[in-house]
Amino acid sequence: MDYIRKSDSRGQVNLGWLHSRHSFSFGRYYDPAHMGFSALRVINDDTVKAGTGFGAHGHRDMEIITYVLEGEIKHSDSIGNRFVVPAGEVQRMSAGTGIQHSEFNASRSERLKLLQIWIEPDVTGIVPGYEQANIPQRDKMTPLVTSDGRDGSLSMQQDASLSRLRLSPGERYTLGTGGRAGYLHIIEGSLDAGSTRFSAGDGIGFTRTREQEIAAGTDGLEALWFDLPRE
Repeated sequence: MDYIRKSDSRGQVNLGWLHSRHSFSFGRYYDPAHMGFSALRVINDDTVKAGTGFGAHGHRDMEIITYVLEGEIKHSDSIGNRFVVPAGEVQRMSAGTGIQHSEFNASRSERLKLLQIWIEPDVTGIVPGYEQANIPQRDKMTPLVTSDGRDGSLSMQQDASLSRLRLSPGERYTLGTGGRAGYLHIIEGSLDAGSTRFSAGDGIGFTRTREQEIAAGTDGLEALWFDLPRE
């Protein structure tokens, strides 16, 4: 383990309708020690109150991935997409030359929880694009977004991949980077890596470490694994 980001040390923003925890510097939260990890620039853990959301705003030259944890998000953008993304689905929007979009909690009574992820593209100035899918777990590690859309995953403009890791209580797994960079963000449950316990919201980064065995805690584990280029 070469980088550790504990949940309770993340940046926080509370706007009443939105409570967000930032793994890396974002918006009003700035910490020069946590500016991103390789091409991974943003992991925002957002809770949005019923009937509220993010009004129309713009992005460009960024791969923006939304992973819905609870509830449904209503998406609308300037290239004509109008979709509802329910819990368990993943959405990828390539901002490219520029896109305007809005995101609202689709429910008038229930909260929305989601992870918003930004990955810096390796090609800029592309035509904006959009994908979403429900990708079932096929193994312990299942690709969700990859550079080439392999194995039923969505695609993105970066030599990187995002996969979902699910382990049963006590189950062991070896994370391998193959000489690249890797980052694990825990969604639910816990794990032990060496003598250190990690739990929901924690992040672990690997740049020099090529392999790390982990063991899921008594409540199992769900996490996102980012395979990233070395900087």
